[in-house]
Amino acid sequence: MQIHSPLIKWEETGQSYEAVWRSPTQAMPTNIVVADDTLSADKAYKLIKSGTGLLWRGDFHNARQLVLALARRLDRKPRGRTPKTGNIPHVQNNTVALTRAAFSQHRATQERRAVMLGRVLLQFEADHSLKLRRAPDARVAITQAWGAPDGNLSVASIKDLQGMIGAHEWQKKGVIIPFLGASIHPHYGVYSPLRGEYIALIAAAALSPEATTLAFDIGTGTGVIAAVLAKRGVQKIVATDIEPRAIKCAQDNLTRLGFGQQIDVVTANLFPPGRAALIVCNPPWLPTPANATIERAVYDPDSAMLRAFLSGLSSHLTPGGEGWLVLSDLAEHLGLRSREELMAWVAESGLRVLDRHDAHPTHPKSADPGDPLFVARSKEVTSLWRLSPV
Repeated sequence: MQIHSPLIKWEETGQSYEAVWRSPTQAMPTNIVVADDTLSADKAYKLIKSGTGLLWRGDFHNARQLVLALARRLDRKPRGRTPKTGNIPHVQNNTVALTRAAFSQHRATQERRAVMLGRVLLQFEADHSLKLRRAPDARVAITQAWGAPDGNLSVASIKDLQGMIGAHEWQKKGVIIPFLGASIHPHYGVYSPLRGEYIALIAAAALSPEATTLAFDIGTGTGVIAAVLAKRGVQKIVATDIEPRAIKCAQDNLTRLGFGQQIDVVTANLFPPGRAALIVCNPPWLPTPANATIERAVYDPDSAMLRAFLSGLSSHLTPGGEGWLVLSDLAEHLGLRSREELMAWVAESGLRVLDRHDAHPTHPKSADPGDPLFVARSKEVTSLWRLSPV
């Protein structure tokens, strides 16, 4: 079978080996060292800092403990050093600048941490199994992420494996959506609807009689917004997404909830053909690059999806129709986008604001002073903007 994924190669016991590189988030290490239980955490730390990948051959639980030990080393704060703010003008008196700097540092730290810990690697057999002592049987979770076994050896990080297992558990358990009286089951690689405030806003906003005939759900993800609209009595909904995993996830959820005939899930870059009386979009909230594919639901460089939605909204609404933009203002509190910029994009798109409904976050980080972004998170408001053409 022809392999289109990159191949990772290494030397072991005097022989050359190769396998398919499967990590969706990691750059493939060019230097591989075979490691086992005899490797100390200090030596492992030096190796991963140098860019070396550690292909694990020891006990699986010891590999997990090694990752935890490496994480502790990565999370240590340098002694006797304080953050430098001299390169930010008037930063001492500028809370927004301080918060923006904290966000940039936080993202850089997250990315560096993920890259380093992602260098502890596992070899997966042709049937997706692991031949390590005390290794879990995660073949179902891995198949959901990678697809059916194709007869090839694979290599990915232990962090990738933990992510696949976690996603599999969420898919089995689901996320309870009180308004639906049911659960939404996110698939691997599809963002989970854990933040309920935006769902509550969509469930409560007034629907005009025209809006109950046809609605578009732009960037449907798990399909949760389309399901809420269907539950509210919208007769026909077209839900779009550009990611194949999201399309399959939404179809599965909506069929299971009994909305399969009421909602069409289609692949589209934002808008489907035609016009609707109601168009709803919950775009990514933060205008910076994503570190991983799943983060694209939160991070959107230069607010590209937000701006594209606004610029195309008028041409896809029926006369008298409305667009509902669901958006957090966290980017404003982080100094990444201003309210003036947002309102300028609305005006430039030939739109006006009919109304706005606000909700405060309920997730734990918004009330955690120890969170590095607490200052911004504590002020965050999620809004449903009702928009119409001028």
